Amino acid sequence: MKKILGAAMGTCVHVGGLYHFLKIAEAEGYYSILLGPAVSISRIVDAIIREKPEITAISYRLTPEVASTLFDELDKALKANNLSKSRLIFGGTPPVAAIARKCNLFERSFDGSESLSEIQSYLRGRLAGSAKTRYASDLLSRIRENYPYPILRHHFGRPTMEETLKGIKEIALSGVLDVISIGPDQNAQEHFFRPKEMDPNQSGAGGVPVRCSKDMAALYEASRCGNYPLMRCYAGTRDLLKWAEMSVKTIHNAWGAIPLCWYSVLDGRSNRTLKEAIFENQRVMQWYASKSIPVEVNESHQWSLRDAHDSLAVAMAYLAAYNAKKMGVRNYVAQFMFNTPPGTNPSMDLAKMAAKLEMISELEDDSFTVFREVRAGIAHFSTVPSIAKGQLAASAMISLSMKPHILHVVGFSEGDHATFPGELIESCQIVRGVIQNGLNGLPDVWSDDNIISRKSELIDEAKVLIESLSYLGADFDDPKSEPSVITSAIREGFLDTPHFKGNPHLCGDIITGLINGAWYAIHPSTGEPIDEETRVLNIINRLKQQ
Repeated sequence: MKKILGAAMGTCVHVGGLYHFLKIAEAEGYYSILLGPAVSISRIVDAIIREKPEITAISYRLTPEVASTLFDELDKALKANNLSKSRLIFGGTPPVAAIARKCNLFERSFDGSESLSEIQSYLRGRLAGSAKTRYASDLLSRIRENYPYPILRHHFGRPTMEETLKGIKEIALSGVLDVISIGPDQNAQEHFFRPKEMDPNQSGAGGVPVRCSKDMAALYEASRCGNYPLMRCYAGTRDLLKWAEMSVKTIHNAWGAIPLCWYSVLDGRSNRTLKEAIFENQRVMQWYASKSIPVEVNESHQWSLRDAHDSLAVAMAYLAAYNAKKMGVRNYVAQFMFNTPPGTNPSMDLAKMAAKLEMISELEDDSFTVFREVRAGIAHFSTVPSIAKGQLAASAMISLSMKPHILHVVGFSEGDHATFPGELIESCQIVRGVIQNGLNGLPDVWSDDNIISRKSELIDEAKVLIESLSYLGADFDDPKSEPSVITSAIREGFLDTPHFKGNPHLCGDIITGLINGAWYAIHPSTGEPIDEETRVLNIINRLKQQ
């Protein structure tokens, strides 16, 4: 095991930063020795001779001028003891770190601005290699290299190609983000392969106006610097298979994000019928699976964004994962969007996410692995930046209880406008601060009786909803993956939200409401919550009478 020695030099008594650095080193497989505060140069030299560490970490957070004198003394002492080849690194305030960089004593100086991934990269010895081999170039490897620290993902797409290219380079150079998710504008998402149908007046609305595969390739090239972030992209709302093929070819799409039912008449983002959309979406899952590329089915939160009750959100999380597995997906990214619908309190949010995870995990086996991705809900962000920053940090802290592999950062500015590069970088830094403070010392929320009780209730209710597909699809071998059955379940109101009202393709009869921080289906006459067994039975009785 490699050994790392740490000491706060001279009269400096500040060891907090050094202690945490050594803890990171321990997580990377080092054996650490902390000499403590106010360590004399002679004691440092004696410890290097005695312990023979791979690396000696020196800390100093006092006056830069005094530090310069101490560095000279340390250099002379090392040479006098034939230790001039010892590997030394430094950590301190930016002014002192600037002095340390000039004295040629340390192979690396840290000033506190470095991201966790930068520190890990140094400790793993990757900095000696070429830039392109420092960072993992696929999702699973990136996760493995960082876990239990989650990798960070953020959407980005400005209204012009020029602005987006410049922003991607700035983000990559900052090193704060592991995955840049490109957000094309609405024209591209629906009409990329049908340019004659685009509305020129809507160019740049909702994202970057990519118009050809060369545009996508240019975005990828802009990211080939800094920490070489992975790239991924929206699925497109029409021609999803062509989008998949093009995005894998141009930006090496890190994983496919595909809905099960959406981007259809369900939400108006394309004119695909429900049955057509489900069938096409399944085929795209199957295509990604054939390429051994991970898949996320971004389904459940789409329902919650439309005020669906919690048991329905849990049921759709399970159906999304079930269909991915059915299509041959081996590595599944399960996204858990917190703070959605608005008003959901943290305990009930965690109960809902725990219910989703427990049901999805039942599908895991040697052929199907689940990776957890958490994110804040965009609708809960204030338009006031200082408030939104607090909301971002609070949501990130709660979501860490899920022990995520991926933390999808939503920029604090998103409640007001699409994120600029500087705001994105600041949002990621806020979340990194939350991770560093909270990852290893969170209270055990899973022992909370309210969370346990609500989770069990949601699982039972979701199973009733899922079983209703068997009633509608009695003639099919597997109704849970049959497009016509899922379509019928939505049209007849088994799978329903209040936002569907008025849509001729859907039902929209359900009433939902927020009670004690959780979302329930509401009985139209009493105003009280209605359980799924009763609600489903009422629909079945209605169908029998038709």
